[in-house]
Amino acid sequence: MQANDVRVLKSAAIPTVAVGVVAVVVALLLAGGKGALGAGLGTLLVGVFFSISVVAVSYAARVSPQMMAIAAMGSYLIKVIVIMVVLASFRDTTAWNTQAFAWAVVVCTLVWTGFEVRAFIKTKMLYVDPDAKVPGRGDS
Repeated sequence: MQANDVRVLKSAAIPTVAVGVVAVVVALLLAGGKGALGAGLGTLLVGVFFSISVVAVSYAARVSPQMMAIAAMGSYLIKVIVIMVVLASFRDTTAWNTQAFAWAVVVCTLVWTGFEVRAFIKTKMLYVDPDAKVPGRGDS
């Protein structure tokens, strides 16, 4: 994983964890222990899913830009399918508050996405390879 990728991951993960902690506290106050558990599980789900995506895309980027695009789209598709399965599997659960879980997932996803975009915008990336040989310049 390149330094830029680690920076992007940290830039998105830290605010998401902070918002997740707030979500757990709010859910605890509004819905009790089951609310806090639901919000905590929602926050954990977002953190794990998005971290895996960043790692997969980062690894694929070392292979080729095409692989990076495939990894990004593939990891997104897998996340959508898995979250649908998780939501369907635990639809009728009474172990935690499902509303707190859902709100935590939505809010943490928005925070992660926003800070990930912000990190990419602030990341300085070269558009050209400074070490590349230019044909016809006599740099044989």
